[in-house]
Amino acid sequence: MNPIKTEGKKMNDILLDTLPIWTTAQALKTSSRGISASNQQLLGIQKLRELILELAVRGKLVPQDPNDEPASELLKRIEREKKRLIKDGKIKKQESLSEVEENEKSFDIPTSWEWVKIGNIGYTQTGGTPSKNDNSLFGNDVPFIKPGDIYPNYVDYNNEGLSFKGVDSLGRSAIEGSILMVCIGTIGKCNLIDRMCAFNQQINSISPYHKISDYILLALRSRYFQNTAWEKSSSTTIAILNKGKWENIGIPLPPLAEQHRIVERVNELMTLCDELEKEQTNSNATHETLLEVLLTNLTDAKNSDDFKEAWQRIAGCFDTLFTTEYSIDKLKQTILQLAVMGKLVPQDPTDEPASELLKKIAKEKARLVKEGKIKKQAVLPEIKEEEKPYELPKGWKWVRFSQIGELARGKSKHRPRNDNSLYENGKYPMVQTGDVTKADRFIKTYTALYNEKGLDQSRLWPKGTMCITIAANIADTSILGFDACFPDSIVGLIVSNEIGDARYFDYFVRTVKDRLTNFAPSTAQKNINLEILESLLIPLPPLHELNLIVVKVDELFAICDSLKVEIRKAQMIQNVLAEVIVCKVVK
Repeated sequence: MNPIKTEGKKMNDILLDTLPIWTTAQALKTSSRGISASNQQLLGIQKLRELILELAVRGKLVPQDPNDEPASELLKRIEREKKRLIKDGKIKKQESLSEVEENEKSFDIPTSWEWVKIGNIGYTQTGGTPSKNDNSLFGNDVPFIKPGDIYPNYVDYNNEGLSFKGVDSLGRSAIEGSILMVCIGTIGKCNLIDRMCAFNQQINSISPYHKISDYILLALRSRYFQNTAWEKSSSTTIAILNKGKWENIGIPLPPLAEQHRIVERVNELMTLCDELEKEQTNSNATHETLLEVLLTNLTDAKNSDDFKEAWQRIAGCFDTLFTTEYSIDKLKQTILQLAVMGKLVPQDPTDEPASELLKKIAKEKARLVKEGKIKKQAVLPEIKEEEKPYELPKGWKWVRFSQIGELARGKSKHRPRNDNSLYENGKYPMVQTGDVTKADRFIKTYTALYNEKGLDQSRLWPKGTMCITIAANIADTSILGFDACFPDSIVGLIVSNEIGDARYFDYFVRTVKDRLTNFAPSTAQKNINLEILESLLIPLPPLHELNLIVVKVDELFAICDSLKVEIRKAQMIQNVLAEVIVCKVVK
């Protein structure tokens, strides 16, 4: 059997045998807040695309044919075409580059192939931008391409354009069939253009001397070329790969006939990747819909029989339902919802009802007002029956948020924002909204330290204060793990000593975050005011049950977090396997 054909069959077998890895490896999420799994990057399929291109440029994707004219003959025709274009005045003469040195050849290629620098197989240019002071240079005659216009599957020609005068002022443009590559910033983005274009200084172009653009595009997109381009770029704040370095990068050039077979095969396999990606995305979306329906059935259950039936449906397919970090996050949200609806722990008819707890809280607040420790609260409107979102268990009571303790905005000097006199030799932690948002229930970080002067214009809130953001990321909540100050973009809740622990209320606000966000006006900087939080309805359980709920939620959350760790480990293994296969196959 022909060893080359055997090699091609072997590669195809590898691709097919490892499909489960490509379709299950996904990018790990960097945040657990609200990212749907259906929007999660399918890392395995991305790696499969990389592998296909890498096999293509190494001569391992399609079999070689000994009857093909070798690439050395193609290079001779390219050289003749280059001389003709120069003679006809269609391109300027460019200095020929040296041949690819042995130490620059990153891997072995078939004997009929040749290593060649890209500057020797096409006319290369760097773009530019006409003077913004002359409006006559801009128009709709010729598309003016910038990095943001180059996408994996197309080039957007419909943004800013130049006039013919503008193109003449630059003295350069790329013809149809040229390839544009970003070489400043997001180095490596590239695509083929189907019409004459101008382009800015962040982009280099190559206009091949022969009709080999499709293969060159594959070569430029290969992992080998992309890595080499980044390695040769400057390591400054913004990565820059100048034209001289770019056009001196070598690529493997196959015989022309084999190029056509490679391009055709790559297109077939990329179509397969598109289909796999679509199937996996649809599968993820279906999974999420099923998850949403089953969990909603659980929270919407009207009685214990409905609840048991809804739970049995979930328990029967638990192992297949909760397989992603997103699904575990949805489970945690459901746990919170069940908790504040009185469905997480059983009620005890001997518990003192919440109405009695509320009387004790009111008595405590009256004492603190009398002692001048807190301000007297405005009379809150009576809770009407139509305001109540759902029916509560016996012994529970709907209350306004501000009835359960002291609720107030933070305080800090805004101008100048970074007045050093407030921070020099500081010792009092200053927490910002970012510290609240990134905390996992308990705030362990602070942004700055106030000194005595800084403290004088702020307020030191005690450890255990519940913090709620009311600007930027609205209704993010966490509990202070230390005494700290915070600005008026955060509202603090010090719960009554009759309760003593803010965790239940932190859990409740997490269940109504979307509702609170909807109160924010549609402005560039979304925010809500203190009055909205003060009037927010809270389901208050009997104190004994409230404490049981907190313990149960913490217990279940610990299990959920363990599941997430295991899921993350499994996903990391899948991702490593995908990477190992790429490295092994192209070795």
